[in-house]
Amino acid sequence: MTIQLQYCNVTVNDVDESLGFYGGALGLDVRNDVANGGFRWVTLGSDAQPTLQIVLSEPHAGRSQADGDALQELLTKGSLPILVFATDDVDATFEKVRASGAEVLQEPIDQAWGPRDCAFRDPSGNTVRISQLPAA
Repeated sequence: MTIQLQYCNVTVNDVDESLGFYGGALGLDVRNDVANGGFRWVTLGSDAQPTLQIVLSEPHAGRSQADGDALQELLTKGSLPILVFATDDVDATFEKVRASGAEVLQEPIDQAWGPRDCAFRDPSGNTVRISQLPAA
């Protein structure tokens, strides 16, 4: 038996603004863009990991008013789970993302537990870490 993560949902305030970060700065490609009921779900992916896709949507997309409100509150507080991306060159990736104007939370450093990583906030306040595993 095999199992793989296929989709990861990322809640954002503004899908178009977030496309500039996830598409432009991180280099993910739009795979699907679905509108329904005044909301959009945009799926992004990478040729480097074709089976994994990220779906951007707003807090109230496909949810009850109460659930959307609760999710919006968590998003506003920056309390949603972080995303961690892997790269083969964290320093170059850091410079590319920083040049996009993204808020830097941590410049690249070597962590005591192994990876070299950095951190940003996406336009909605989600924490995004970018990690490079140490050379073997």
